[in-house]
Amino acid sequence: MKRRNFVRNTAAAGLGLSVLGLHSCKNAKKEGASEEGMNEMEEMAMPFFKLSLAQWSIHRMIENGTLDPYAFAEKAKGWGFSGLEYVSQLYDTELEADNYSEAAMAKFVEKSNAEAAKHGLSNVLIMIDGQGDLATSDPEERKLAAENHHKWVDAANAMGCHAIRVNLSGSTEPEEWIPNSVDGLTQLATYAKEKNINVIVENHGGLSSNAAMLVQVMETVGMDNCGTLPDFGNFCIRKNDPEDDEAGCAEMYDKYKGVTELMHFAKAVSAKSHDFDDDGNETAIDYVKMMQIVKDAGYTGYVGVEYEGDVLGEEAGIMATKALLLAAATKLT
Repeated sequence: MKRRNFVRNTAAAGLGLSVLGLHSCKNAKKEGASEEGMNEMEEMAMPFFKLSLAQWSIHRMIENGTLDPYAFAEKAKGWGFSGLEYVSQLYDTELEADNYSEAAMAKFVEKSNAEAAKHGLSNVLIMIDGQGDLATSDPEERKLAAENHHKWVDAANAMGCHAIRVNLSGSTEPEEWIPNSVDGLTQLATYAKEKNINVIVENHGGLSSNAAMLVQVMETVGMDNCGTLPDFGNFCIRKNDPEDDEAGCAEMYDKYKGVTELMHFAKAVSAKSHDFDDDGNETAIDYVKMMQIVKDAGYTGYVGVEYEGDVLGEEAGIMATKALLLAAATKLT
C-alpha cells in the first residue's frame, strides 16, 4: 500500500472503526436481538479505554502560528476524541507576559473550560514543563519548584482535570535522584491532595526513564494521589549527545518491561508514536503488546494519543495512531 493511501485509509479507519460495532448493535436492535446479546455486542464494539488527545501532538501547528492553542478542543472533537490533555508550555507566551499572574491563569482556565464545554469534551490533565526541577539536590530550589507547580494544581482543579503531569529532573546520580524525587513529589502531592488532584510522573528521559527506579520513588512516596503516566516511547535513560536528540540513545530501558512496571501506579497512559509501516503499525512499538500490558493491569481510563513523528503531518499522524489503538484493542485477549 502506498504511503498516501495508508494515510487516507488510516484517517478513515480512525473515524469509522469505533462506530462500526455500534451500527451492528443498532441493526441487531431492529432485528429483535436479546438484551443479553446486545450487551455483549456493545462491549465488543467499544474498547476498554477512553481516547484523549495530547496537545503536544499539534505543537508544531501552535508554535508556527497556524493554530490557536484554544482551538485544541475543536480539533480534538473533530478527530473523534473525548478527552483533552493540555501542555502548559504551549500557553507560555501569554502567561509569561503577565508573569503567570492570578488574572492570567484565571483567563487560561476560563477560555479552556469554555472551549471544552462548547465541544462536549472532558479536561483530563495538564502536562507541566519549565516550572523548576523537582529532583534537584538544592533543597530551596526543590521547594521553589514544588511551589511553582501550585498554580497549575489550582488550574487543573478549576478545569475538572484529575491530574497534572510533572517531570523529575535536576540530578543525574541515582543516590541523589531518588531521595530528591521523593521529597519534591511529597511536597507537591501534599498540596495537590487538598485540591483533589493527582501528581503523575512520566518516563520522560534521564533517570525517570529507568522504570525500576521510578517505581522505587513511587513506593517510597506512598501517597494515593501520586502516580505514573507510562509513555510507550520515552525510555532513553542516557543520550549519546545530551545536546543532540538525533545522535541516538546510549542507554535504553526495555519499553515493554518499563510499561509493565509503571502500570502498577498508572493514572494515565500515553500512546507515543513516530512512524508507521504500510500496514498501519508503529515501526518501533508493538501496540498490541503494549495495549495487552495496559489491559492486563486493569486500567480502564484515558489513553492519550501523542504523535511525535516527522514523516506524516500532525493530523495524519494523530489519526494513524488513533486507528492503530482501536485496531489493537480488537486483538487483545
